[in-house]
Amino acid sequence: MVFRQCRLLAGTFGIIAAGLLTGCNAIPEKDAEPDTERWAPRMPVPKTEALPVVHGSLFNPAYSRNLFEDRMAFRIGDILTVRLDEKTSSRKSSGTTMDKNSSASMPNPILFGSLKELNVEAGMDRAFEGSTGSTMDNSLSGDITVTVAEVFSNGALHIIGEKWLRLNQGDEYIRIEGMVRPEDISPDNVVMSMRLANARIMYSGSGPLNDANDAGWLTKFFNSPIMPM
Repeated sequence: MVFRQCRLLAGTFGIIAAGLLTGCNAIPEKDAEPDTERWAPRMPVPKTEALPVVHGSLFNPAYSRNLFEDRMAFRIGDILTVRLDEKTSSRKSSGTTMDKNSSASMPNPILFGSLKELNVEAGMDRAFEGSTGSTMDNSLSGDITVTVAEVFSNGALHIIGEKWLRLNQGDEYIRIEGMVRPEDISPDNVVMSMRLANARIMYSGSGPLNDANDAGWLTKFFNSPIMPM
């Protein structure tokens, strides 16, 4: 009877352990969604006063442009293309070596007028040696078209936008935000990503392939620094 209860208890623990191991898939976070309020395209600011429409004339002041004005983005709601050409590379290595030696001895004492030989000696040696290294290379290229969200007093433009790609096994998206000078915009209305100040570039995805590449919560726990081994 006791043996049967032990087998039942062991089977119960086995089922629980199997459930924990099979539940090591990542707990999905809230998936990103397109056209959120933060990343939605900015619309042009409407004019407060409508310009009068002149009937019977080829010139319409409502659609006039300066003779020397180009077609580059410089107002809220204008469209601008960002050419991504990001490359990062880092190398890091470190090593640590520690040694410590200590010893102690006690002379033979004299007890009751005679010398007693105890031969007490103690010693301790400690040593530690460790090394680590890491290498990282990243590359991101492509084009993304964004809109001007704000124009600062110095003429700099705050741009923001996103691009979504629907694939067979999920979605991929690129989000970008930053500040750009009008003089860094080429005549064909393109700016290089390396010219963006305070840039925020995010490239990620959602779906089963993205979830499969994420370590589960139990795996992250065993790989965390709090584990003793």
